[in-house]
Amino acid sequence: MTYDLVVLAAGMGNRFGGLKQVEPVGPNGELIIEYSVHDARRAGFGRAVFVIRRDIERDFRAAIGRRLEARLEVAYVYQELDDVPPPRAPPPDRAKPWGTGQAVLAAEPAVRGPFAVINADDFYGASAYRTLAEYFRSAPTAEAAPTKPVYALVGYPLRQTLSAHGAVNRGVCAVDAAGRLTGIDEVLKVERTADGGARHPQPWGAWRQLSGDEIVSMTFFGFTPVFFGQLRGLFGDFLDKYGRSETAEFYLPVAVGDLVRAGYAEVRLLKSGDAWFGMTYRDDVPAARAALRRLIEQGVYPEQL
Repeated sequence: MTYDLVVLAAGMGNRFGGLKQVEPVGPNGELIIEYSVHDARRAGFGRAVFVIRRDIERDFRAAIGRRLEARLEVAYVYQELDDVPPPRAPPPDRAKPWGTGQAVLAAEPAVRGPFAVINADDFYGASAYRTLAEYFRSAPTAEAAPTKPVYALVGYPLRQTLSAHGAVNRGVCAVDAAGRLTGIDEVLKVERTADGGARHPQPWGAWRQLSGDEIVSMTFFGFTPVFFGQLRGLFGDFLDKYGRSETAEFYLPVAVGDLVRAGYAEVRLLKSGDAWFGMTYRDDVPAARAALRRLIEQGVYPEQL
């Protein structure tokens, strides 16, 4: 059995200053998503579903889609600002869609079975895809499934995911002794500290200190299609509260955390043996290129992907 790979590629890239998805990082101009698809295919993912915006479709297909369509089956879906459950409607002055939770909902018509969700501009490492594919293979069948759905999250240590060039937002995971997620705290403006840890500002002005060992979500989830119904209900609740906002976002990790806390789903925390890296800021690009160069020299990837 093969699995679907839902790739979130509709982001604006405001802090980066452009579309991170098309920034070359490999020695021959390869993009991060090409390495992700390479790793996912080897692990058992046979199809990619790209969630994009219509206004970037031509550039996306030219720069990314055509490079991947020869390697595996590719589908495209569109995240739209006005794609909200009726009778709701977006506020007239809102310019951008509603965040990663809404982006996943846009993929529903194209998804055929168990699926992973990743960001197009994040490098997760081959072991992450192998670990999630193995989880899917060992998951209980529908007849033997527990009373609530069980999903998976591949997590990474916080310090490994920080940028040297500015603050980042991270979903900090709470986990029980059995390795099950008990909640995700969406923490904003996290920055490195000199002692190797991290910190982020509290609403009242004080700083909360973090060790750096905390496990965080980098939006690498494993779901079954039943998740769409749950997510749609949470999106409706979100819009009832924040639907007049011009900036509020429906974050996927927050939605998953809400399901767990309410007892409507169980999430198994999986860990990757490989390092994560990404490009929040343009100054992160040299480090990403250097990391890939090291992996090529170690024989993990060929010189020509």
